[in-house]
Amino acid sequence: MLLIMVIVLTVSFPLLHKQMAIRQLEIIAKRFVMQANFARNQALYLGKSVQIAPHDGKHWSDGWIIFSGCIDQHIKVGCQRKPWLSQEGIFPLYFKNQGFSDPHSQQKGIQFNAAGAAKTGQGGFVANRLILGHQYYSDLERQLILSSGGRWRICNPRTDRKGCK
Repeated sequence: MLLIMVIVLTVSFPLLHKQMAIRQLEIIAKRFVMQANFARNQALYLGKSVQIAPHDGKHWSDGWIIFSGCIDQHIKVGCQRKPWLSQEGIFPLYFKNQGFSDPHSQQKGIQFNAAGAAKTGQGGFVANRLILGHQYYSDLERQLILSSGGRWRICNPRTDRKGCK
């Protein structure tokens, strides 16, 4: 009986571990989209720009922060940023690309203006994607896609019939 249990556990453990990795991907993907939607809603509610950006300004995998204040190009003296939400590092997950860069300044982040539109610092609309991967399972991936209309979509390239386009 003990031998049968050992065999069953030996066979099922890798499958269980991969299912946990899939769940981690789904949780972080949904959390990012939920928090980005929160940033957009805050911009609409406050009537001023709100930004979601990597903590270090470069790598989304190290976590991100949502803040308002001191975002516009003409920052006033004494301006203070107001943090709204923050997410710490997401290891063993990581972003395979570092999307959402302003083409002019190369600064990472998504800025939602008072109308809720995601725009670059130069006024262009942002439509881009982040690709979320797992450190231990290179075949697992979720793409977080922001359309020019401001809608998010989480895409699994293995099962999405549209091919994550």
